[in-house]
Amino acid sequence: MTIPQFNERQLDRIIEMAWEDRTPFEAIEFQFGIPEKEVIKLMRSNLKESSFKRWRKRVNSGVSQKHAKKRNPDIKRFKCSRQRAISGNRISKR
Repeated sequence: MTIPQFNERQLDRIIEMAWEDRTPFEAIEFQFGIPEKEVIKLMRSNLKESSFKRWRKRVNSGVSQKHAKKRNPDIKRFKCSRQRAISGNRISKR
């Protein structure tokens, strides 16, 4: 599977979601249709090597909740309740 072509804004949003510890890979797949392995490839190709290694270490350390299975089962949403409303890939009121 190859990474679909994303415009700059979409790419920035995917990287932002991947960098955020509380946003699970499932949310990225839901919004953009790319699974975890493809997100990792995208991060590797768009970050400096040191930034990518730091991100991977954090994601695999257990501190991150990048997988829905690691999250509290009471959490049924992809975003923080204080975060702006997101519709698809567009942030409202921007």
